[in-house]
Amino acid sequence: MAPLSFFYVLVPFLLFLTPALSTNSEGNALHALRSRLSDPTNVLQSWDPTLVNPCTWFHVTCDSNSHVIRLDLGNSNISGTLGSELGELKHLQYLELYRNEIGGKIPKALGKLKNLVSMDLYENRFEGEIPKSLSKLKSLRFLRLSNNKLTGSIPRELTNLSNLKVFDVSNNNLCGTVPVDGPFATFPMESFENNRLNGPELKGLVPYDFGC
Repeated sequence: MAPLSFFYVLVPFLLFLTPALSTNSEGNALHALRSRLSDPTNVLQSWDPTLVNPCTWFHVTCDSNSHVIRLDLGNSNISGTLGSELGELKHLQYLELYRNEIGGKIPKALGKLKNLVSMDLYENRFEGEIPKSLSKLKSLRFLRLSNNKLTGSIPRELTNLSNLKVFDVSNNNLCGTVPVDGPFATFPMESFENNRLNGPELKGLVPYDFGC
């Protein structure tokens, strides 16, 4: 009977642990992000990796199921880079990292954030190309990447983001032509100014990225 009694004790214990392990994966992702960042004013001081639930950390918002849905680190005087760990925040809806000194490339893993509504990375030091993987973010409404050091062309795959309402890549070093399909037909030219872009595509012609 001893093994059976152990079973009855073990199963409820494991069921109790399951939610904690689930939320801990998000805490681990955020702690990995913290390890990449320089934080001279200690805005991330409350990010304690020994806590199972990151919902008590400052600048982190969770839903009623203790899933991280918002990360607010705009204008926080942080620097460093982003990594693929952000792709583990499966329920994230708002990624606010604007007005910092974050550099490096925008991770392709951000394309895993299927619930993302807003991504604000403007006024940082991001470089390299805009990831094509962002075209998987079908819920995305706001994508602001202005005032960085981005290069390459605007991915044509982004024209499939039918919910996109605001798109701003001004003040980068992008080249090629500006898409006109999908939501791009509604974006003002100010969204593209101060780049090496050549203006709108001509419908029916294959776009040619001059200078890319």
